[in-house]
Amino acid sequence: MSFYDTLRHFADSYGLVVMLLIFLALCAWPFRPGSKNRNRAAARSIFKDGIDGE
Repeated sequence: MSFYDTLRHFADSYGLVVMLLIFLALCAWPFRPGSKNRNRAAARSIFKDGIDGE
């Protein structure tokens, strides 16, 4: 088996699983316990300068 075939096999099997796990972890990251205050601060940060940039 060539080096390309070995890498292709890895990407088709384990690489896909790793990418799926990373995707799920990044989707769940904002919902972890203790992140409520940081999420709220990020959501309201666009309003910190006031209306119309005052």
